[in-house]
Amino acid sequence: MEDITDLPLDFHPTRQLFSALKARGIYYQNAPNIPKWQRDMAVHQWKLQATIEPEFVERLAVFAYNKAGEASLALPRIFSAIFWVTGGIFLFFTTKRLVSPDGALLTASIYLYLPYGVFASRSFQPDPLMVMLIAAFIWASAGWEDERNWKFAIFAGLFGGLAILVKMITVFFVAGGTVVVVLRAKSLKEAFKDAQIWTIAILALLPIALYFFYGIVLDGFLTQQFGGRFFPAMLIQPSFYLRWGLKLDAVVGYALIALSIIGTLIFPKKKNGILHGLWLGYIFYGLYFNYHFSTHDYYQIPFIIIVALAIAPLGEIISKTLRSRVSTSFFPRLILLFAWTLALLGAAWTVRSHMRAVDYRPLAESYREIGDILRDEGSVVALSKDYGYRLNYWGWLNTTHFPSAGDLWYQEKRGDPQSFAQVFDKHTKNRVFFLVTDFEEWEKQVELREYLLANYSLYADGENYLIFSLSE
Repeated sequence: MEDITDLPLDFHPTRQLFSALKARGIYYQNAPNIPKWQRDMAVHQWKLQATIEPEFVERLAVFAYNKAGEASLALPRIFSAIFWVTGGIFLFFTTKRLVSPDGALLTASIYLYLPYGVFASRSFQPDPLMVMLIAAFIWASAGWEDERNWKFAIFAGLFGGLAILVKMITVFFVAGGTVVVVLRAKSLKEAFKDAQIWTIAILALLPIALYFFYGIVLDGFLTQQFGGRFFPAMLIQPSFYLRWGLKLDAVVGYALIALSIIGTLIFPKKKNGILHGLWLGYIFYGLYFNYHFSTHDYYQIPFIIIVALAIAPLGEIISKTLRSRVSTSFFPRLILLFAWTLALLGAAWTVRSHMRAVDYRPLAESYREIGDILRDEGSVVALSKDYGYRLNYWGWLNTTHFPSAGDLWYQEKRGDPQSFAQVFDKHTKNRVFFLVTDFEEWEKQVELREYLLANYSLYADGENYLIFSLSE
């Protein structure tokens, strides 16, 4: 909750603002006392966004907006934090069943206090809800592996199906976990005859199948949403695996990766089916979504669950070692508790310091200033962060996005390279102004910078923006 009312720009703002624009449009559609131009623009910006996953978190945000009477972005971020912590509870009880209470303590500690995870847990996007549902699926699958009863079979199917529906990438983890757990319990022939296994499969796949049928066959909004995610050529490029490793380092760190591998090797053999299934699903997930996997670190969020679960045996080993060296059980537990508390306080303070280090609120005023200058002046092409979403949300300004260096690289990878002249002409045709708010890109794109400065006059400028007139 630290500084939760600040602008959500501390963690993948593009993805968060994508959801924010949708939620605001849905809310403004029927909210009272909204100026007509703002209502129309908000609804337009909402409907302009692509639809891939169902709008669960956006609709939940609208529910909160209606109760609060305002579109405060702190509200959906609070929901996300609740989802994330609930996922930690599921992981704790799962690990308690699979390893021990001390192992569960280490798992929950890593999951809840890993700095990247703390920032991810406050983000307005489906991922915290997805993580909670994956954790719930793991809990149910571990219970089914132990007890083989209908209760856990139904829970495994329901939680797995909801996880896939919330974010389709979880199909890799649900499928991987289910396949390995089932084949550990029964032969393939026996599995095909087991009603509980069929129940898990049907409950897991039916929701997404119905969603696909509606989105592809009935409505058609999903037909264009699955391209540009898999590049076979990348699988034989060493740079892809290097970038994969670098993203993992940014999310969990190499030390925890190494410890999780060790933990996987020493995990209790009779109970490691779900963990091995998660590893298998994660590898296939990375190989399929290879472009996004190596360029977007938040695609690694599910790996936090795997690391936290895999490292549990080390918690049990540490606890056993301390107990074996001291005659009573009180002192080693006290030492362990003290060390653990110190580590968690240190992690919490580090994260808090990062949250307090930057105040993004003044940027909102800057974007509003830009909107006031350009809103009624004509069409605008913008070199801006987050595809112009910041300008859309706080500036109430619709813009055409000028591609970043990364966008141009992605376009080239998809087999459509273009010269600077082609890119510039395409994006500035019939535009009146060229707006610059992303000065990192401004420095990178030397040809663009030199061309604008040489051929167009500066219409207005401020601390965080430059505006060129394209009509002069």
